[in-house]
Amino acid sequence: MLPRILTSALTLAALAAAGHAAPAFAQAQGGAGAGQGGDVPGQRANRVVQPYIEVGQVVSAEISPGNDVVTFTQVAAGVDINVQGRNSGAAVSVRYERNIGYGDDSVDSNTISGVARGTLGVVPGKLSLEAGALASRSRIDAGGGTTANPLVREDAESRIYSAYAGPSLNTRVGDVAVQGVARVGYNRFEADDALVTQQGQAVDVFDDSVTYMGQLRAATRPGEPLPVGLAVTAGGFQEDIGNLDQRVRDLYVRGDVTVPVSQSLALVAGAGYEDVEISSRDAVRDANGVPVIGADGRFVTDPNAPRRIAFDVDGLLWDVGVLWRPSSRTNLQAAVGRRYDSTTYYGTFTYVPNQRSAFAVSAYDGVSGFGGVLNNALAGLDSDFQAIRNPVTGDFAGIVTGTEGQALIGGLGSTRSAAFRGRGVRASYQRTMGRTVAALGAGYDRRTFIAAAGTVLAPVNGLTDESYYVVGGLTRQIGQDASLTTNAYVNWFDAAGNTNDVTAVGASAAYNQAITQRLVGRAAIAVDWFDSEFTAEDFAFATALVGLRYNF
Repeated sequence: MLPRILTSALTLAALAAAGHAAPAFAQAQGGAGAGQGGDVPGQRANRVVQPYIEVGQVVSAEISPGNDVVTFTQVAAGVDINVQGRNSGAAVSVRYERNIGYGDDSVDSNTISGVARGTLGVVPGKLSLEAGALASRSRIDAGGGTTANPLVREDAESRIYSAYAGPSLNTRVGDVAVQGVARVGYNRFEADDALVTQQGQAVDVFDDSVTYMGQLRAATRPGEPLPVGLAVTAGGFQEDIGNLDQRVRDLYVRGDVTVPVSQSLALVAGAGYEDVEISSRDAVRDANGVPVIGADGRFVTDPNAPRRIAFDVDGLLWDVGVLWRPSSRTNLQAAVGRRYDSTTYYGTFTYVPNQRSAFAVSAYDGVSGFGGVLNNALAGLDSDFQAIRNPVTGDFAGIVTGTEGQALIGGLGSTRSAAFRGRGVRASYQRTMGRTVAALGAGYDRRTFIAAAGTVLAPVNGLTDESYYVVGGLTRQIGQDASLTTNAYVNWFDAAGNTNDVTAVGASAAYNQAITQRLVGRAAIAVDWFDSEFTAEDFAFATALVGLRYNF
């Protein structure tokens, strides 16, 4: 099922790229400027389609707590695509990697990683089809927290997949603007081994989920025809989580009024009705009443158990806020109100002064499972971006550069299977300074878990996991034939309790030198350190690579 979903999303991107290109600008990808060999960073182009193959030799040395050294050959193939048209656009960065080791304790692994986002204009300016896909590696620790994982030999390695697709409507009926969106998504989290803490307790981590989202909005602008703007919105979200048959359902209808204060400032107020419910089934229990754990380390769902309600709120929702748009380059939306039977805050701010720099910050609040976070992040990604990859392993770490200064998923946070209310803030900044391109992402995420009484998940109800992250990258073009790329990340994860903290820090640097028009020589080094309660000791590694890349 998963390969078909990923293939469908990539196919949509390819269709948008191949059939609907028009004079427009897109971020150049691939090559030496992207840390993998090739074009000048920051260069703008209508159409970039760059397939490549790579071969390299890697040495990974354990600095702490031991001194083990492994060597292996890395063979990879991938493609970077960025095509922007008047009504369609697509950006794709996908890579397959094979690591071939030597000796009894050798590395032997296969990895696919990448991100894709595409928009295909079906009826120009009115109806479009959108899709996105993600494949990434991470490191999972006690408490179910995930951090960046640039190491190819970690026992705690996990794999994350996400994909979604759906139509988007944007049209007018007289003075009324009508907007609609519908999405269906699939998400999966895979780990090689069941996750067990040092205390011998199993942590039920997310397995997979299907998400459904739909919204329809009809609105008028101030002065067209009334002095104030009016809007009516109806929508809903549902996530069906495989673990214990959990279901998150959020339905709402609301009305909004926009009152202009000046040409650039308006006050907005809205109210409506919401119906939010989270439910699940219990796990299979043995003769002694102990929950049964499957071979994958997750609780086995009892399909005959009654569905139990963990969260049930229906009634009034409301919020008040401001809209500030002093120019087409600056946009602020902020609101405070009441939803989910408590106070809520959310908003966005974007500042794009020119094509060389962009800044964005957003605050969010919502209920979902882990899969809903993945799908929402993909859907929020613009279809014009450049993925930043680790120069040693080629992994996609969840940060991109693009016209909106956007970061995809700088920190994945907790992977517990339970549904949660997630609140937080994320920010990203990118800037092109001549031959140098810099990107930075940072954020904070707080998840309060929601579980039904009388079920195996009941002990996590009300627990809170927190995560902080900073990720960044810098690329410098050196002359016409070489580039220098550096990346760095810091992740802090604080799971509920006092013994589940995780800190991960790493940095890398790579040098790329064009040998011929298509052949590029590569050299890279990375240092990574993990302080985790998942193991009794900290881990530190240094990894180096030398290799070649051929751009077709």
